[in-house]
Amino acid sequence: MWFKNLVLNRLPEQWAVDPDELEQKLARAPLQPCGGFQMESRGWVCPHEDGLFLYQQHRQWLLALGVEQKLLPASVIRQAAKERGEELVRRQGHPLGRRQARDIKEQVTSELMPRALASRRSIYGWIDPGNGWLVVDAASDAKAEHFLEALRKAQEPLPSWRLETQRSPASAMGQWLLEGDAPGAFGIDQDLELRATDASKATVRYAHHNLEGKEIRDHLAAGKTVVRLGLTWNEKISFVLTEHLEVRRLAFLDLLRRDSESEAQDEDEQFEIDFALMTGELALMLADLVKALGSEKVGR
Repeated sequence: MWFKNLVLNRLPEQWAVDPDELEQKLARAPLQPCGGFQMESRGWVCPHEDGLFLYQQHRQWLLALGVEQKLLPASVIRQAAKERGEELVRRQGHPLGRRQARDIKEQVTSELMPRALASRRSIYGWIDPGNGWLVVDAASDAKAEHFLEALRKAQEPLPSWRLETQRSPASAMGQWLLEGDAPGAFGIDQDLELRATDASKATVRYAHHNLEGKEIRDHLAAGKTVVRLGLTWNEKISFVLTEHLEVRRLAFLDLLRRDSESEAQDEDEQFEIDFALMTGELALMLADLVKALGSEKVGR
């Protein structure tokens, strides 16, 4: 249940959407199994065992986009096409032409696709209408965009935009490293990636490393920019902040986990407690993060 990566999108505060209407719209586009010649299928799935497509808890909403993909590795297609091509060469007595090779590959793909196994995964999203957050738990922009694209189809209009702040994360993180401290409830952790701005794009990475030494300051003085920096918030959450204002490797520390596990009586109650703790703490952390980066850009 605990999110691991955050792609941060904003909504107008007090976004005026009826959750029951949104539930009905999501239910009209459920995940369907891939057809015989379909490599991928996307649709909404229930994020919780209550059978609803929109999980609601105190004006915090959770939804999940299901993705089914056929498992048909390119190496399998190449091998089958190679064997069929070799057989055809033996029969016709001369090498294959380009068009023949292409046709064989397409034929093999069409024959194998209906028999390919399918795997399923879910991309989760959290909507906080009161604070104007639309957050996707995705490790890549492509997966986040798949989620947003499906939500736009279900809910028209969807006036969302990527979070932008007055200070760039790279500039702010560089200053924090030079000062040896991060603002407010944030602390500098032990993971860092620096990149040169010249054509070489030389990159230096530190993992589980003390970042207070002169070596780090020398890299910054030489013109390297901060691409990723490990941070902690309020001794409850650790994460890596990227230059593109993405939150990666999100981890809820033992203190918060213990608070969750000590109260639950069963799995359903555990889910409710986890979701309440996660969204409550993330709402506070994101507000602090925007403040630490000089506030949100205006003009939306």
